[in-house]
Amino acid sequence: MKLFIDTANIEHIREVNSWGILDGVTTNPTLCAKEGRDFREAIAEICAEVAGPVSAEAVSVNREEIITEARELSRIAPNVAVKIPMTTEGLAATKVLSGEGVKVNMTLIFSANQALLAAKVGAAFTSPFVGRIDDTGHDGMELIDEIVTVYDNYNVPTEIIAASIRHPLHVIQAAMLGADIATVPYAVIKAMVKHPLTDRGIESFLKDWEKLQDAIKVGG
Repeated sequence: MKLFIDTANIEHIREVNSWGILDGVTTNPTLCAKEGRDFREAIAEICAEVAGPVSAEAVSVNREEIITEARELSRIAPNVAVKIPMTTEGLAATKVLSGEGVKVNMTLIFSANQALLAAKVGAAFTSPFVGRIDDTGHDGMELIDEIVTVYDNYNVPTEIIAASIRHPLHVIQAAMLGADIATVPYAVIKAMVKHPLTDRGIESFLKDWEKLQDAIKVGG
């Protein structure tokens, strides 16, 4: 499963990218606003840092305006994927854009029907929001399972991005169900690295190493 980071913080992106695990980035104007950044300048900088897809969200709601905005965003860098919300206008715009070779990440997906429609208009990615579904008292991973089944039935090339990830368990559940990608906040990626037994093991190894060095000094 590919791993994207969901942020507009360039330092966090650089840090995680330096580990060698990062496959792409998802962001939006809200995340850029939190960083006090101009949206398009931030996207350009992120695209220069990360080789994989960088999702930049269109904020227009009319199909013609969405198309115009998406074309402009796609010209920022070759690896831009334009996030377009699941609406009838978004579907119509995506059909045009995908035909022109613009990669679209159809976002705010909350049903397998929506994911099926996104695939039919040629979206490169579809983003079901599992955490927000969990917030309503339902199981967001059931949606991932449904979409994976539908796409596998017809060899759909659209990649599934498990979005609205809240904790490391979401990541491993998405991987077990066959999601193509999980887009994960910085704090959750950091938590994926950590395990108390790993920390304890390192501490034990270091103590044993110090004892060995002390013994060598005494013996010498």
